[in-house]
Amino acid sequence: MRSIWNGAISFGLVSIPIKLVNATENHSVSFRQIHTEDGGRIRYRKVCELEEREVTSAEIGKGYEDADGSIIPITDEDLAALPIPTAKTIEIVAFVPADRIDPMQMDTAYYLAANGVPATKPYTLLREALKRSEKVAVARFALRGRERLGMLRVVDDVIAMHGLLWPDEIRTSEGVAPDSQVKVRDAELDLADALMDTLGEVELSSLHDDYRTAVEELVTAKAEGTGPAEPPGEAAEGDGGKVIDLMAALESSVRAARTGRSEGKSAEVTPLARSARKRAPATTPKEVGGKKSTAKKTASSKKAEPKKSTSKAATKKTTAKKPPTKKTPTKKRASSA
Repeated sequence: MRSIWNGAISFGLVSIPIKLVNATENHSVSFRQIHTEDGGRIRYRKVCELEEREVTSAEIGKGYEDADGSIIPITDEDLAALPIPTAKTIEIVAFVPADRIDPMQMDTAYYLAANGVPATKPYTLLREALKRSEKVAVARFALRGRERLGMLRVVDDVIAMHGLLWPDEIRTSEGVAPDSQVKVRDAELDLADALMDTLGEVELSSLHDDYRTAVEELVTAKAEGTGPAEPPGEAAEGDGGKVIDLMAALESSVRAARTGRSEGKSAEVTPLARSARKRAPATTPKEVGGKKSTAKKTASSKKAEPKKSTSKAATKKTTAKKPPTKKTPTKKRASSA
């Protein structure tokens, strides 16, 4: 992998020469701008507004626009002469538990590679120290014309660094939460929990970009002169703003997720999932225990309903007949064992 920055990690009085390598890559499909009438490429030309002519990259420098609109030229030499100790050094300032870093601060990820044989020992020392402490290092470094914060952690046997946003670069969440106070019922939370349990976990490496795949197939089809594939089905217009019955939507989601799991996706389904799959769609909010009920039991319970108030003894009688026949063999097996 090609390095994008060479410098050193400053770890107290220890200096570790390193190379900075991008840890991520962009796989999104890119498009060019074209003239819709004839398909010609639209290009942007860099023109000097004073001379009204196109200039080359070698003729282009940097400039800071002042409040009055005037431009103050800034050269690479000016920036290199700035008294910033982090210009070529990743300076570790602290070691903290990983949960102290707010994920909102996370930015670009890099790998830090030891630069040369002399760097191997101190590099390994820092890596093993980070592993044993179960902490991450907070550092400052300069890249692409600005000083940044970074977080160093161990990934496999490599020290990785995540660029961090400065705390004042993160906006507050004020005004984002819903204005009105809403009471969530326990039954709704139970269904949400059931849906979360049914969906279960996922191996992140198994996820992929369906949109990119579809765009690539579209490009291939057009290049071969065939039309795009038919869409699987269009959603009804305006569904996004439709007011829904939350309980019904949750129950439907749980049923759909369980059906998806039963059709081949590997996931452990809890007893709740098995019994809920046999329920009639969203009609009975309560389950009758965790046992399977047969058609005979349903019929007998319907007949027995009118006599509920008259014969408790009869109910005891009927319940007393069945359990002994089921339990006796189990006891015998246990005694013989």
